[in-house]
Amino acid sequence: MVQVIPDRVAGIVLCGGQSRRMGRPKAWLPFAGELMLQRVVRLLREAVEPVVVVAAPKQEVPTLPAEVALVRDDVEGLGPLGGLAAGFRALQGRVDAAYLSSCDVPLLRPEFVRRLMHLLGDSAICVPRVNGYHHPLAAVYRIELADAVRSLLVQNRLRPLFLFDTVPTRIVEGAELADVDPGFKTLRNLNTPEDYEAALRDCEGKI
Repeated sequence: MVQVIPDRVAGIVLCGGQSRRMGRPKAWLPFAGELMLQRVVRLLREAVEPVVVVAAPKQEVPTLPAEVALVRDDVEGLGPLGGLAAGFRALQGRVDAAYLSSCDVPLLRPEFVRRLMHLLGDSAICVPRVNGYHHPLAAVYRIELADAVRSLLVQNRLRPLFLFDTVPTRIVEGAELADVDPGFKTLRNLNTPEDYEAALRDCEGKI
């Protein structure tokens, strides 16, 4: 495989989830003067370019910079792998790899993204494992995995872990990331109103 260099890594932000536990669309949540999706896109663009946002077929999303492409899931409800496939199609031939993110991580640190980019090496995937948990929505994936992702979707094997079992995957333990994101805030996704309120409090005065 070709060694990835930073300016050949893009970003894919998934915002097509139903936000059931939050009770309202996460992409539209206000956060420190921005809307959640806008903030995550802005932060991710500090580390990678271009950035693609993947939404559900009829989902309304906040206004995004002209340079950020908005694409749609072909089929709703296929989870992160479906969104990854849509993002790959939009980026095909333009980059070597993409950092995959959800839209509900407003404390994302660009330094965290850059570290994973540089740790990818010759692997197909570079994914954090912190406190025993893999974080597939904070990982770097090579574009050449598009066929493998499509194959899993056809088989209805929708968990990203199935992909990790299929291709060479670099597991990054917390100790390799703690210096760039001591509290692992990049991995702090907001699922409930309580999560949201706590993140707002933690962010006060620290933008």
